[in-house]
Amino acid sequence: MKVKAGTEKNFRRPKGGQPARKRAVQRRFSWRIASYCAVAVLLLVAAYRATDLVLHASTLQVQRIVVHGNDRLSNGEVQALISGLRGKNILTVDIARYRDRLLDSSWVADAALRRVLPSTIEVFVSERQPIALCRIAGRLYLVDRSGFLIDEFGPAYAQFDLPIVDGAVRAPSTGEPQVHEGRIALAARVIDSLQADETLADRVSQIDVSNERNAAVLLDDDPTLLYLGDEKFAERLNDYLGLAERFRETLTDMEYVDLRFGKHITAKGAKTSGAQPAGKN
Repeated sequence: MKVKAGTEKNFRRPKGGQPARKRAVQRRFSWRIASYCAVAVLLLVAAYRATDLVLHASTLQVQRIVVHGNDRLSNGEVQALISGLRGKNILTVDIARYRDRLLDSSWVADAALRRVLPSTIEVFVSERQPIALCRIAGRLYLVDRSGFLIDEFGPAYAQFDLPIVDGAVRAPSTGEPQVHEGRIALAARVIDSLQADETLADRVSQIDVSNERNAAVLLDDDPTLLYLGDEKFAERLNDYLGLAERFRETLTDMEYVDLRFGKHITAKGAKTSGAQPAGKN
């Protein structure tokens, strides 16, 4: 008897049409890849062209610079500090770089720049406010309440009627003299306390803060040194003004008056013959 062996599927011959179909699928896949690449290239070219147009668009070049907050510095002086900003592309200009240029001015305490599309830059300036003239090696400098030396005092600053501060500078072992923060802070407190009484403030011509706990002042029409301590400055000055005539009746050539201890006011000077010491009642 003849037995017909079954056909092993693993050894079946492929049909004659399969190679052609496979080649067609490969061609379609290659065409799609090429199409995608072409589209990607077109998109990249379009993005480059659009970016180039934006970066060189005249409407996006800085044409106006508007300055806010300046008082001592003129608009022209501020714009001179950031020369070169005009004409830059507003989207790519390095704002931080021009801010640093503004801060190079001794008058500028802080600054900010803001883009306003399409072509305007707004500049906000915070200027330093001098509170006194600091004496250093016989020369006077405008100083703010932080102790920053703004500029040497001269005819250009004649409009500033400020008291002179002595004793605020410490001489380090190396380097330039530095303003002592605690001492200039004491001088600032004296000046602040007198602001409520303009007449009294105008009379103070010098403040000595060599002793950080004892401010001494001179009035513009009185050579007597007045020790005020570290508080109640205006109150103690008014006490002195109320007793000044009595002191002069008792003493001549007064060197100082110590007002730190309330009713116990002491003074040093040559005693007038037959006079009684003056004091606060």
